Amino acid sequence: MKKTLLFCLFLAVHTLFAQVEQVNVFLGSSGDHGQLSPGASSAFHQLSILPLTNPTTHTGYEFLAKEIRGFTHNRMEGVGCQGAGGLILIQPYLGSGKQIPVLHKKTEDAGPGFYDVETTEGIAAQIVSFQDYGREVFSFPGGAKGFYLDFSHTFNSAFVDNHFERQGDRLVGAVRAKTTCHVGTYTIYYALEVPLASEWRIEGNKIWVTLPEDTEEAEVNIAFSAVDSPSALARLERNMPISYLELRNAVQQDWNQWLGAIEVQGDPALKHMFYSLFYRTLQSPYRITEIDGSYRATDGQIRKSETPRLHGWAVWDNYKTQLPLLELAYPAFYQQVASSLSDLYRYGKYDFAGPTEPANSVRTEHAAVVLLDARRKGYDIHLDAIRDSLIRDTARFDFAKPDKALEAAYDMWAMDQLFEGKDPIYKERAQSYKAVWNKEFKDLSKRDVDRMSARNMYQGTIRQYRWNVPFDVKGLVELAGGQQAFTEQLDDFYDNYYFNRANEPDLQSFTLYNATTTPWRYQEWVHRLALDTVVQYYFNDNSRGIGAHIDRIYKNEPKAFVRTMDDDAGAMSGWWVLSAIGLHQPLIGEPIYYLSVPFFDEVRLANNGKPFYIKRNGAEGERYIEQILLNGKDLGRVWISRQEIARGGTLEIKTSKDPTPYGAEQPFITSLH
Repeated sequence: MKKTLLFCLFLAVHTLFAQVEQVNVFLGSSGDHGQLSPGASSAFHQLSILPLTNPTTHTGYEFLAKEIRGFTHNRMEGVGCQGAGGLILIQPYLGSGKQIPVLHKKTEDAGPGFYDVETTEGIAAQIVSFQDYGREVFSFPGGAKGFYLDFSHTFNSAFVDNHFERQGDRLVGAVRAKTTCHVGTYTIYYALEVPLASEWRIEGNKIWVTLPEDTEEAEVNIAFSAVDSPSALARLERNMPISYLELRNAVQQDWNQWLGAIEVQGDPALKHMFYSLFYRTLQSPYRITEIDGSYRATDGQIRKSETPRLHGWAVWDNYKTQLPLLELAYPAFYQQVASSLSDLYRYGKYDFAGPTEPANSVRTEHAAVVLLDARRKGYDIHLDAIRDSLIRDTARFDFAKPDKALEAAYDMWAMDQLFEGKDPIYKERAQSYKAVWNKEFKDLSKRDVDRMSARNMYQGTIRQYRWNVPFDVKGLVELAGGQQAFTEQLDDFYDNYYFNRANEPDLQSFTLYNATTTPWRYQEWVHRLALDTVVQYYFNDNSRGIGAHIDRIYKNEPKAFVRTMDDDAGAMSGWWVLSAIGLHQPLIGEPIYYLSVPFFDEVRLANNGKPFYIKRNGAEGERYIEQILLNGKDLGRVWISRQEIARGGTLEIKTSKDPTPYGAEQPFITSLH
């Protein structure tokens, strides 16, 4: 009776929050189709609790797998390099514990902040994670039982070391592991409690906790900190008096607050897709600040700030999509992002990761571009404090390979803009892309132009990387032979499926249609790539497949993305969400957005208390723009500024079933001149 009542209470709480109910946390959790998990987590917090299955994916979980070999407590969602995280393995067991049995998944349920599972062995778990505190409630059949804890467990053999002390029924300590791709090292401070423990057997980093044989239900409580162990212990003690139901209620409300920043109305299936992918963009970076304002910087030292700090970056992957989306959705929160990226230049910035990272991280290239973008959107990036470090960082820019030369030129453009053209060297280095482009990317008759990683490039082809000059599209058009030739080359690229939607190098290339003789094709390709069946030949194992992947890229199911397509900390999910609301920023560093027909009848951005509405006016399925009205007045163009959005109001997009020339007379095309 008690369990039935508890279930009814959970059900009542679960149905209160509309956005939370729209999220399918199992999207992208099977095979190499996104590298995502249904882990119990809070927005922008590192604690993420989920079964370790056999077989696994990069996140330690495979939707179709039945074997459970324990529960792990962190992961970085959607990244490559065979995954990262998987710290602190806990496996409930029946019997003496001499042999740790594999459990078998019978049923499971999950949503934002919680994960529930029943096993054929009679052990069940109800798990909730709220802002780096987790409660795991295990139900057992009769007989001997306990928990096996392995503090040396990680994904991808990333364990470095662990130390702890036992304080009664608690373990308080710190575990270090290699970051994503094994480049740097990060530390998680933890406090863990097993209230019903009757006996502890400790052998190094492996621990057996015996429970009384008459135990029917036992908890494991765990808290993380990026600062120190006392902070983790304080978080544990603050949350211990809160009931499981209250915690689950709190995390659902918290997720609903985050997800409610963008409200969409329209097709129910697309609405489910929207919130499932929006959810994926809100996992990282992670909050690393304690309630007293203390945080541990990348130099390993504890510092304080009134503005909370974040860490856990994948900037190379998501600076074109996830980060601009976070700024649109959460202007007040985004100052934390800007200040945290600025801190890297003050206390230790590495292109990938360093020896004392405060959280798991991937890479930080193009951070200067993001800071320029933040500054132009009105955020304080503490430029005076980081000026010298920004300049020193340019010494690491790599011009040696064709793809790197284009990327470094983009960074040099950002430096020129940050320093307002006062040092001509930055503009000169930005312009150096032209010689590289003429030498490496102009001639498409060479045999290697469609070969992945040709000429020592990274995960892309000559055809794909050649478009990567967003800061000087006018110059790119000239290099290609003029607007007509440029249009023909871009048509060839898209109509013959030379693009690679499994990775980021040409992610924004479709925005270049706004510089062609057929700018309306931008509006067409937004919908085709996001909603239609697509032919995809290229994969993240650096291959051009013999047979193409022919399917929709985005599906609301466990096998959600193209094979080998990593979501990369929300990069690919963020692209779809931006497409769905009809806004894409073609140049990060310039606060201008291209407009397309949204997928919904109405979109509402909370917009810092000044709601901004985007409304679709036309027949279902129409993909072209007939006219755009901003607060009732004809906009006359197919782009809008961040400043215009910030004022609030209504953008009405009238649609057409056929292409129109609307906005062609007022294009936004970037230029170095």
